[in-house]
Amino acid sequence: MSTQPRIDVVGKIGSMALIRPEDHDIDYNIFSRLGHALHPGMIWVSSGATEIGRLDYLRRHGHELEGSMDDVKTDYAAQGQAILMENYRRFIDPKYSVRQVLVEHQHFNDPEKRAHLQGLFFRAAEQNAIPIVNYNDPVSFTENRKMELSVLKQQHDDVVECIDNDETAAVIAEAVHARTLLLMTGVDGIYANPDDPSTLIRSITAKTPEQLIAKVREMQSHCVGASRPGANGAKSKLEFALKSALSGTHVIIGHAKHHLSDLLAETVPCTIVGLE
Repeated sequence: MSTQPRIDVVGKIGSMALIRPEDHDIDYNIFSRLGHALHPGMIWVSSGATEIGRLDYLRRHGHELEGSMDDVKTDYAAQGQAILMENYRRFIDPKYSVRQVLVEHQHFNDPEKRAHLQGLFFRAAEQNAIPIVNYNDPVSFTENRKMELSVLKQQHDDVVECIDNDETAAVIAEAVHARTLLLMTGVDGIYANPDDPSTLIRSITAKTPEQLIAKVREMQSHCVGASRPGANGAKSKLEFALKSALSGTHVIIGHAKHHLSDLLAETVPCTIVGLE
């Protein structure tokens, strides 16, 4: 009887970690560090298409797009996704294949589509390939998405919304039984006081699921705000981390400025979430 290959890491990086805002450009150093660290057995969830597309359009035309927010986001995402993948391919070891995987909420809520994705991810690990995953923003229309999710919520208690790529990464980690979920963000982790960097919480762990849930709920009571408009902040990040931790995955939340290997080794400031 064949066994599924082990997925070591499902990682996620946010949009703003991939750019240099002061220069209105891509942060190629981040792409380089990531590319040299990624290897088969990892699944990488990467935001950034919309913001990179915006910067690319601005650089080429000298102004930003006008129109409805949905249309502008769609057009930027379509423009930026190709550039996002180009940079991963540029820096990942050429002996590894790079596979683009664009997902929407139905790929996780439909059992057959979920199984299809699982197979794709497991085969990638066997075939020396690294999946780069992003939400399929160019074809996701907000009103249709809300309507589809509303119908699903009437039929099921637990619905995957893919609100952002933190959730996408957590759901993938659960689906492939990943050893580690790494959420790379713009801060070192979760803080007891978001206004005081010295209050970084290094560990949110417990012996039982009930104890872990209670600890996370306590931490969430201190969480406010988000890193940028459209982001969901530490509270939702903890919610997704909790779901992964309860399924047996070790979760690390840390700053994208650190090397991937250092975060995975927990030798730099970060927050870990899991069962002891």
